Amino acid sequence: MAAHAIVAGVGMIPFTTPSRSETYDVMGTRAARAALTDAGLEYSKIQQAYAGYVYGDSTCGQAVVYGLGQTGIPVFNVNNNCSTGSSALYLARQAVESGAADVVLAVGFEQMQRGALTMAYTDRPTPFVRFDEVMDKLQQRDESPFAAQMFGGAGRQYTERYGTSPETFAKISVKSRKHAANNPYAVFRDPLTVEEVLASPHIYGALTRLQCCPPTCGAAAAVLVSEKFAKANGIDAAVIIRAQAMATDFPSTFTEDDMTKIVGYDMSKAAAQQVYEASGVSPTDIRVVELHDCFTTNELLTYEAIGLTAEGTAEKFVEDGDNTYGGRVVTNPSGGLLSKGHPLGATGLAQCAELVWQLRGQAEGRQVEGAPKVALQHNIGIGGAAVVTLYEKVS
Repeated sequence: MAAHAIVAGVGMIPFTTPSRSETYDVMGTRAARAALTDAGLEYSKIQQAYAGYVYGDSTCGQAVVYGLGQTGIPVFNVNNNCSTGSSALYLARQAVESGAADVVLAVGFEQMQRGALTMAYTDRPTPFVRFDEVMDKLQQRDESPFAAQMFGGAGRQYTERYGTSPETFAKISVKSRKHAANNPYAVFRDPLTVEEVLASPHIYGALTRLQCCPPTCGAAAAVLVSEKFAKANGIDAAVIIRAQAMATDFPSTFTEDDMTKIVGYDMSKAAAQQVYEASGVSPTDIRVVELHDCFTTNELLTYEAIGLTAEGTAEKFVEDGDNTYGGRVVTNPSGGLLSKGHPLGATGLAQCAELVWQLRGQAEGRQVEGAPKVALQHNIGIGGAAVVTLYEKVS
């Protein structure tokens, strides 16, 4: 059996709105220090660090890591849009599993500005040129934020295919707030009703404002160690990364005139299938998932992409309550991006922290019943990258 990377420690700080945020270096260092404390390790033991962020100058990762100390270790800066945090985790896991390092830090952070996401550079081609060409063919463009047009358009196309009601999408936001009420790290914890969600300002397609994740600031981190290091140093080895896969776009993203594929359906499906095949775990074995709910439409699409329910059945999955406590699989017990918040570079590592806490039985009011032994993480970045990770409690 191949050696697996052990998640020895996780940490994060409460997410917040841009107007209340600390600077990225302070947030990132705090989250990394929390992960080290959780692992019971001094920073001097870290041999490599992978730092994820989207909005920031080069070597922001060093600025964060240097807040822990200056030990001369390699620090790698990672940017993969909204899947940046899980991409940093992917690289850290590879370093440990390959034997290149025994103790690795992955840290993600984001100091965001208010308002919708925008492009930083206007004097060069955008990496979304191919995406824009397909969108221009398929739907009416307007002044709405480009991400909302992508995911709102995907929801519209899914609805045309399967007849999904607006109330079904709204129920995902209601569920998200209900879960976040028990998460002290979440930005939005007040309850919502379906009526309030639908009455909030219209953004694009089926999306209203309360169905879109907010600009958020925050940080999260994980410390991964090798099995031999854990054994030699008395490190808690209860949670491992059982399998992990990253996929990028296929030709189908641009050739099939399908907005659901534009927002990453095929790469999410491919990454999930790779994880299930590598681990021998079936989607029916999964009881807790953190998935990329940047918009309600994407949460619904992802249920099918990662195999939680068959294609065309996501509305029934929601209406039957199979996506929450008491149902088949608890999706986003943290509140997800919709309610916990979405600091781009931190999101993937915040998902990691939540699932590790769930497997350890440390999620308090959010704890999924039945002592889950495996947990699934899904994180995407348009442009594109999808990272799916399976965690397992082995002791």
